[in-house]
Amino acid sequence: MTHAPRADAGLTRRQAGFPNRSTGLANRGDCRGFTLIELILVIVITAALAVFALPKVVDTTLWRLRSFGDDFQGRHQAMLRLALQQRRPIVETISSTGVSWAYGNGSGTTIATLPCPATESPCISSSGTVTFNSGNSGATTTNTGGALTVTVASSNYSQAFRIEADTGLIYATP
Repeated sequence: MTHAPRADAGLTRRQAGFPNRSTGLANRGDCRGFTLIELILVIVITAALAVFALPKVVDTTLWRLRSFGDDFQGRHQAMLRLALQQRRPIVETISSTGVSWAYGNGSGTTIATLPCPATESPCISSSGTVTFNSGNSGATTTNTGGALTVTVASSNYSQAFRIEADTGLIYATP
């Protein structure tokens, strides 16, 4: 049995009068963009890489120690101001595992502590004491009698800070 050729042979569905299919897998090639599921999967994979893989690739030791050094400078200056405002001596004790501040001769009430980062301890290669407002004169004294150099260092990072006697000024040395 042979079929007679149809009048609409060779025409597209639209030209033949059929409605255009806009949904379904058969017409997926005409769609543009990404589905919501695809976008969410990309975000989840990117987040997983950022949380787990990136810290292993990027060495964060440098940034932890730099942050510690910045905190040390800031707190040092804050304690210097506090000693002058309260008109009482504050002793800064620098050890290999961190820095602490206390009223009086160092055995008084502890004001604050700044420990080395947990993964980089010990991080200070020198130690000493600095007394702010020594003898209520406004002067700063160090255990060396002169300027005190404190070096924050671990693995391949090193930054030295110099604490001046008399003024208590702290600054990073090149």
